[in-house]
Amino acid sequence: MIYLIVLFALLGIGWLIFKKPKQNPTIQYALPIEEIQTILLENVKFYEDLSPEERTNFEQQVVTFLANHKITGIETSINEVDRVLVAASGVIPIFHFPDWEYYNLKEVLIYPETFNLDFDTAGEDRNILGMVGESYMKDKMILSQQALHFGFSNETDKKNTAIHEFVHLIDMMDGATDGIPSLLLDRPYVLPWLNLMEQKIEEIYENRSDINPYGSTNRTEFFAVASEYFFERPNLLRKKHPELFELLQKVFRPRDSDDN
Repeated sequence: MIYLIVLFALLGIGWLIFKKPKQNPTIQYALPIEEIQTILLENVKFYEDLSPEERTNFEQQVVTFLANHKITGIETSINEVDRVLVAASGVIPIFHFPDWEYYNLKEVLIYPETFNLDFDTAGEDRNILGMVGESYMKDKMILSQQALHFGFSNETDKKNTAIHEFVHLIDMMDGATDGIPSLLLDRPYVLPWLNLMEQKIEEIYENRSDINPYGSTNRTEFFAVASEYFFERPNLLRKKHPELFELLQKVFRPRDSDDN
């Protein structure tokens, strides 16, 4: 009888072990919340402008990002500021979607400066600041360390390379890299968004726009460039491009948009 009790107990423990819900693998990288707060306050204006409750939410999303994504220095050493700035770059676009996961990103590679298509960090034709993609770049992002820091230190240029690349990841997540963030934008606004993109790209071509000319490359790049502008200089974007601001508000801040 005792043997049967022991046997059933062992079977029960085994059932609990094998039936335990699977969890996403994590990098298990931990950084004291006080250090995260200090880095964010000193470097990230988006965070600085949040209410106390929103700051807490932002910090938790940064913690989650760091726990689930590997950040690796290539030919350069990286520190906690680098890590938190990468995480903040990923959190900013999806801050109003607290359950969001970048399931198409596992590792961020930090290069010291610009690089070329062969990933060389020395020599000529090094004009790439960041990159995401598929095939050999699947689940990876490359960022220039210089560009990462410059994106947060310059608050007037309407540019942020890291945010730009994370917006590309958001664009990719619906299966089509086309400048249409289908997972965030409600269907009634898709056609207005397409029409507005074409209009704004034409304005860039005709030199009638203050939007980064790189946005005229295609719809994908326009979405990323316009998003940089939206997060870096929201008040200026609202003033100069009110319709664009309103639609990006519906993409990234749907609740705020509904309240207007």
